[in-house]
Amino acid sequence: MSVVPVVRIQAGDFDVAAEIALISAGRADVGAVVTFTGLCRDEAGTLAALELEHYPGMAEAEITRIAQEALARWPLAGITAIHRFGKIRPGENIVLVVTASRHRQAAFDAANFLMDYLKSRAPFWKKEHLVDGSEGSWVDAKDSDDDAAARWAKS
Repeated sequence: MSVVPVVRIQAGDFDVAAEIALISAGRADVGAVVTFTGLCRDEAGTLAALELEHYPGMAEAEITRIAQEALARWPLAGITAIHRFGKIRPGENIVLVVTASRHRQAAFDAANFLMDYLKSRAPFWKKEHLVDGSEGSWVDAKDSDDDAAARWAKS
């Protein structure tokens, strides 16, 4: 059975439990479901919101491409990636990755792989809105995020 990745870019929130139910419904062959939910931090009380922008169509295509790469690398029964855009306040969800597999290690590895990509290379731009009412800077990927993604490069 061919697995088709579920990729959504949306302004609204997502329901983690509902996404877990969708990926595992009727699947007696699934022995592990791994989830990662990324939340907006308040940056020590200085951040009022993080504004995420993307190019519609391009972001979905790129995330689908990397999800398909995960499917080629690990024996997955399902993979879901949801990324929000717009203004997101501290404590709110930004991103969800769900992977399902027969065994836990494949599910963990695939989730890590996809998150490392989303954190460093996905086509999103983040701008800070500060609690003092000013706009902060555009946020660049951290070197540590790039290093994490580099570990998955095929040699």
